[in-house]
Amino acid sequence: MSDPQATNPLFVASSFSHQIRAELRQIFDQAIKKAEHGQLRLRVPREVRPAQKLQGMHYHYRPEIFLQLQGRTDFRFPRETFSLDAGELCIIPASVPHGETVYPGAAGQPFRNMVAGFYNNTLSLHFAYEAGPRRPDIESIEFFDAPHLDVFLTLTKSIAQTFFSQGPARDAVLKGMLVALLGMFRNIVETGSGNLNGDVGKVYHAKCLVREQYANPKLSVQCIAALLGCSPDYLSHLFHVETKERLTHYIQRIRIDGAILALETTALNISEIAYSSGFADPAYFARVFKQHKGVAPQEYRERLDAQRHEREPQPKTVYADRLDYSPGLPVHKPESVTETLAAGT
Repeated sequence: MSDPQATNPLFVASSFSHQIRAELRQIFDQAIKKAEHGQLRLRVPREVRPAQKLQGMHYHYRPEIFLQLQGRTDFRFPRETFSLDAGELCIIPASVPHGETVYPGAAGQPFRNMVAGFYNNTLSLHFAYEAGPRRPDIESIEFFDAPHLDVFLTLTKSIAQTFFSQGPARDAVLKGMLVALLGMFRNIVETGSGNLNGDVGKVYHAKCLVREQYANPKLSVQCIAALLGCSPDYLSHLFHVETKERLTHYIQRIRIDGAILALETTALNISEIAYSSGFADPAYFARVFKQHKGVAPQEYRERLDAQRHEREPQPKTVYADRLDYSPGLPVHKPESVTETLAAGT
C-alpha cells in the first residue's frame, strides 16, 4: 500500500506552515496593489435559485473567493460560464452551484490558484493544483481563527452585489471594498493564530479533512485514519489527547455547525439539510442535532424565526418624550392644498 502522504499533497507537514504564510503574504500584497490601481479584474456569477443539486456541480453555504495564480479555471454555473485567467479574482456567492475545469498556462506553466473558504469563526486559505486531468484539488491549506468572520462575509456579499449595480460610483465603491477585503486577509495571515494552526501532525491533518469534507457521508474515523496511514484506534487516542475531544464527536460537531448555518440562512427542508451536512439518514441527523443543541432541527428553526420577529431591545429612535422601536413609516404626502391646510390645523 502506497503512503497517502507521498501521493496526496494535502498532507503537507505543518512545519511548512511558515512557508505557506510567506507565500500568502506576497500574494495578498500583490493583489492589493493591483486593486488599488484598478487592475484586478473581478468576476462574479449572477445569483440563481440557491442550493440546486445539479450534475457536475456543487455549492457551499458560504461564499468562496478564487484568486487565479497560474493557468486558467473554467467555471460552469446554471445559467452562464466564464474563464478565470491568471491575476483575476472570482467571488462565488453562497449557495450558487458551480463546477470547475482547470487548465495549465502558457509554455506548460502548471495550473494553480488560491481559494478562500469560510466556516464558523474560521476561514481557510488553500492552494489548489491539477490533481488529475482538468481536475483541481488541495495542495496545501491553512486555517485561521476569525472572531470577526461576519465582517468578512458582509464585505464579500457587498462586493458581489455591487458588481451588478449601475450606480455612478460603482467602480470606486468596488475598488474600495476589494482593497479592504484583501487587506483584511493580509492582516489575518500576518497576525492570525489559534488552535487550528497550533495542532501538529495527524491531528492537524484530520481537522483539515473534516472541515473540508464534512458534507461527505462516507467521512469517518476509519477513512481518515487510512488516509493518514495509521489505525483508527491510534488516531482516535491521539486526537483525544491533543484536543480533549473525541474525533467522532468532532466530526458530528462540524456537521451540526454546517447544518445550523443552513437552518439560519437557507430555506432548505430538514432532509435536504441533513444530506448536505453529511448525514445519510435524516432521522439520525435529527437525533444527533438534538443531542448537540437540545432541540430538534425544526424547533431550532422556529425559534430563530420567532427571535427575528421579537422587538429590538434597544429603541430605533430616541425622542425627548418617547422611545420609538419601529423601523419607521413613510410620511403620507398631502395631495391637495386643502389637505395640507387640514393637516396644519
